[in-house]
Amino acid sequence: MGIDIEQSEASRPTAAEEYADSLLAPYAMLNRYHGGRIHGEEPHAYRTAYARDRDRVVHSKAFRRLGYKTQVFINTEGDNYRTRLTHSMEVAQISRSVCQALRLNSEFAETLALAHDLGHTPFGHAGQDALNDLMREKGGFEHNCQSLRIVTTLETRYLQYRGLNLTRASLEGMMKHARVYECDQELQEVCDLRHRRRPCLEAMLVDHCDRIAYLHHDIEDGVDSRILSYEQLFELPAFRAAHERVVAKEHDRFQVARMPLRVRAVVRSMMNACITDLLETTGARLEQAAPHDLGEVRAMSTDEYPVAFSPGMRSNLAEISRFLFARLYRFPRVMQMSRRGARIIEFLFEEFTAHPELMPEHVQARVEAHGLYRVVADYISGMTDRFANREHGFLTGRERE
Repeated sequence: MGIDIEQSEASRPTAAEEYADSLLAPYAMLNRYHGGRIHGEEPHAYRTAYARDRDRVVHSKAFRRLGYKTQVFINTEGDNYRTRLTHSMEVAQISRSVCQALRLNSEFAETLALAHDLGHTPFGHAGQDALNDLMREKGGFEHNCQSLRIVTTLETRYLQYRGLNLTRASLEGMMKHARVYECDQELQEVCDLRHRRRPCLEAMLVDHCDRIAYLHHDIEDGVDSRILSYEQLFELPAFRAAHERVVAKEHDRFQVARMPLRVRAVVRSMMNACITDLLETTGARLEQAAPHDLGEVRAMSTDEYPVAFSPGMRSNLAEISRFLFARLYRFPRVMQMSRRGARIIEFLFEEFTAHPELMPEHVQARVEAHGLYRVVADYISGMTDRFANREHGFLTGRERE
């Protein structure tokens, strides 16, 4: 039988957790709902369980490696483009602000935001798609599942256990889809992931904040790369409206500012409008639904669920997404970088599955327990863009060690 997070042994909060819970709405992911950890630990004297989860993610090797993993532009393209690391930090900042405004658990939300891309491959979504195709007959590859695998199995930081030993609530919150890899099926039992149920408000807000972050910062990076122009951005009603707001407030400064600064000012106004819309819409829906506790939130239907943008903002975001796919993500230079990354992953996968002795000994040691293909996928997905490029160059003879 799975663990019921709301009725677990974690219902005995520490003094720090009791104080933190007293500041939150009753329907938040309260600290007393953390569900315990797979490997039992004594509670911390002055940090909540979710604060410890967040800090463990921040101190992990997998989190540091995100600094050299592609968001849109490969790391070597420039020093100022977003990476998976900076993106995760931006999502965490927005999530924290939104949750604090709604009296939800910002520490829990930060944990999910900082961990949400841990499982991403090198070379962005092109890398994930390539690895998923290669693993199609072996259980597939999906970065959310891989993130869970990292924090439960692959990260090695503690003497007592593998993984980060996060709370069950955090593990559940990281799962956007109710499945895990076949080799990780025991997690279904210990984390109560066997059944679909409505996620907590914080988890859904992190998803929305993720979308806010990447849609808006990809516009900035697209302009910095000179793929997108200011004139093209005027195709977007949301950009035109934000432009008018900024000009009305800062006309003289705006007129003399350099183009990159103008773009940042307008995109910041767009983001503020989007975040405000999410706060106001969600707040109004929460007031109307008036849930008494987390259990009532989980029992809500899709139509009743309070976390949402307004219809107008949903339309704006969909239009921005279509614009970016047409103008940025499918731009020849971006597509060339993506295809090159996919080919590197395909080559490394073929080499390591045919010759597993090429992998480090500590990686080879996991093959018996997890299977060759899954271990190769673990190894490749954990690489940074830089390391994957170097391995490819060394194995093809194009780069000396």
